[in-house]
Amino acid sequence: MAGKGSCAVLFFLMFISMFSAEFSHSTDTLLSTQSMRDGQKLVSANNTFELGFFSPNSSSNRYLGIWYHQIPEQTIVWTANRDSPITDTSGFLTLSDDGDLMIFDGRGSSSTVASGSGTNNTALTILDSGNLVLRDANNLSRIFWQSFDSPTDTLLPGMKLRRRIRQNQLLTSWKSFDDPASGVFSFGIDPNGTAQLFSWREGNISWASGVWNGREFSLAPDLTESSIMNYEFVTNNDESYFTYHVNESIITRFIIDLLGQIQKMTWLEDTQEWILFWSQPRTQCEVYNRCGAFGVCNDQRSPFCRCLEGFEPASLADSNNADWSQGCIRKTSLQCNETGGEKDAFLGMGHMKFPADPVDLYIGKPEECKIACLNNCSCNAYDFSKGCKLWYGDLKNLRENDTDIGDGTLYLRLAASELASGGTKQMANASELAYGGQKTKKRHLLIIITVATSFTLFILCLLVCYLRIKRRRRGIKRPYEGQPLFTMSNDIAINLGESEDKGGPEFSLFHFSRIADATNNFSAENKLGEGGFGPVYKGQLPEGHEIAVKRLAAHSGQGLVEFKNEVLLIAKLQHRNLVRLLGCCMQGEEKILIYEYMPNKSLDFFLFDAARGALLDWGRRLHIIEGIVQGLLYLHKHSRLRIIHRDMKASNILLDADMNPKISDFGLARIFASNETQANTNRIVGTYGYMSPEYAAEGLFSIKSDVFSFGVLLLEIVSGKRNAGFHQYGNSLNLLGFAWELWKEGKWLELIDPALADECPRHEISRCIHVALMCVQENATDRPTMSDVVSMLAKESSAFPDPKQPGFFTVRIATEGDLPSKMDGSCSPNNLTITFPDGR
Repeated sequence: MAGKGSCAVLFFLMFISMFSAEFSHSTDTLLSTQSMRDGQKLVSANNTFELGFFSPNSSSNRYLGIWYHQIPEQTIVWTANRDSPITDTSGFLTLSDDGDLMIFDGRGSSSTVASGSGTNNTALTILDSGNLVLRDANNLSRIFWQSFDSPTDTLLPGMKLRRRIRQNQLLTSWKSFDDPASGVFSFGIDPNGTAQLFSWREGNISWASGVWNGREFSLAPDLTESSIMNYEFVTNNDESYFTYHVNESIITRFIIDLLGQIQKMTWLEDTQEWILFWSQPRTQCEVYNRCGAFGVCNDQRSPFCRCLEGFEPASLADSNNADWSQGCIRKTSLQCNETGGEKDAFLGMGHMKFPADPVDLYIGKPEECKIACLNNCSCNAYDFSKGCKLWYGDLKNLRENDTDIGDGTLYLRLAASELASGGTKQMANASELAYGGQKTKKRHLLIIITVATSFTLFILCLLVCYLRIKRRRRGIKRPYEGQPLFTMSNDIAINLGESEDKGGPEFSLFHFSRIADATNNFSAENKLGEGGFGPVYKGQLPEGHEIAVKRLAAHSGQGLVEFKNEVLLIAKLQHRNLVRLLGCCMQGEEKILIYEYMPNKSLDFFLFDAARGALLDWGRRLHIIEGIVQGLLYLHKHSRLRIIHRDMKASNILLDADMNPKISDFGLARIFASNETQANTNRIVGTYGYMSPEYAAEGLFSIKSDVFSFGVLLLEIVSGKRNAGFHQYGNSLNLLGFAWELWKEGKWLELIDPALADECPRHEISRCIHVALMCVQENATDRPTMSDVVSMLAKESSAFPDPKQPGFFTVRIATEGDLPSKMDGSCSPNNLTITFPDGR
């Protein structure tokens, strides 16, 4: 019997091989008389997608999948046999006599991908949408099966992520980088019927989009912020589905990655890379209920999770291993309405993002709201900042932010005994809760001992630094391992941790070896680019945080003065539109700055490129403009120190994962006293094309110098053209002159970036050009302040003063690459005088 079975299998394989020769060229359709062997492929009609066998990365297993045909970086969007791979290249795809789509390996083992419903004449076609369709060869509109109904980890344009009564389609992550088998993360529509998207980890919710309101999701409004994509969330009697559409010329996709992050990515042809435009959850705390019931999450602290005051981990061992799934439990039970005991009390907590699912009561007074909570034994918290809200049962998805105000003050219900001793109102982390039974006095004593010990160690560190500096001055040289980590003056070292937000993340001093490890020893693969003062590298710390490492070149213009400037300034500043400095390293000859990593590079990367610029729709550009304005306003007015940036330009505006702008590169910035209006310097530094006339010619700089630079940048954002290296248009030698001439002639529409011409509101564009021309006026006194700019951009009316002639409007500005890195003496090309310039 075994021999007969083997012969049957061999005969079947020989029969299939007779027809495989017919399928020797690329086509988009497989017929019932054909088979497709490993190495052969189906290619869609417009060469967009292809179907074939592949091995992921370093794996030797073979899978049937779909990927982009013309993208050199193989990007898999669908896998047929993700959980049952073929171990060698003997596999082939065929249509059975019953019309079923089947995969065979060399041993005759088979797996059915799709059923043809008993039809003996089926056809399999790969469409330009990326959809693989099994249909009746005699009636192509009769579809038996399609891959869009069996997604893996990718949602393509036009594909519907569905929820039906008996079926809930999910995107499911890969198991590993080398294994497309089903992973632990999934993404889909809420199976309970609400119009929102969830991601799950092994069945537990890890992220929620919030409810769809017809235009956006309540907790993820930025997901649908794009003029080049149209999003739909449809609910009817038969099903609910989420889908999106985009112009066919744009290659984009949604995926759920290995770590459960939902990502929206777009392919840029000129740079041959995928650009991340949106992702959720972005941080640990955006994972739904990351810290369990009665736990609170804070991205700016380590560990991320803590228990609320009056609570302790349900499992101390798990929480110490960063597993907070069991959450926290009360140390002392509530009295509720029991007689003879003290009534429960409430602890107010600020900087909180409120828990999910409150119950709203129409109560007019805070005291009545409090009593309503006390009278219900299930009520654990209340708030009255926007009406009375009560929370019953476990408090979930609590988030705390040291720098934001949050939703308001959350009043947590505790046993009276927890508050009677005047105990601390700080959150307690797992290591502190190991001593959960200690009294407040012991905690106070521990704090005193800790502070005293820290102060003593700090003094000893300063002494060690002083002795090492003294030895170096005597000519003693040591390798990096033996050199001090920080050699700035003592007053600088003391002030480093004093940011404007006392509760903000602490500034860290990094050892050179740690930075070298994070950047793979400053490898070329990790290099992000070359700045004016040295290369910038991408790195990853052992705990998983991505960082940007600015390694100052020995020959760069930034010496110790600029380095101290950048460290002192950014370490003290906290604003959502300023790049965050995480730490620095001064060891031996090395001067290194460590910043938060910005995945979308800088504004110039998108703005001055035709393909990438098309991705910056007007809404996104206006958002970037508003962010830059707020960042500059903070530096000029709201910071404890008045700061002049002196090098505002497109390449110094970095973009985070959500395309939020962050001002960077403070190496040339200057601090002003609150009563100073301008200063003078003999060392002119900055970037040609962005310098104000009074600064470039006379060395005078003020907040109006930054305003001038902002005006140039605003014109660049509107036009998509550089001021530096601008090609001559008519009689204009630079962008300022071109804009000025068009404005005077009433032809300002010709200035708009062609990528925006069809979709931008003209009144907003006109207002931006008007404001920009006011900012670049030749005389500094005529220019507005950044406060004025905020007001003007916010006004619907454009009844502003007419702008006067801009500075440098008759001067040709060369590109940065055409200029020497340093120039000595006084030069006056094109009637521009620069004294002791140090441009870049």
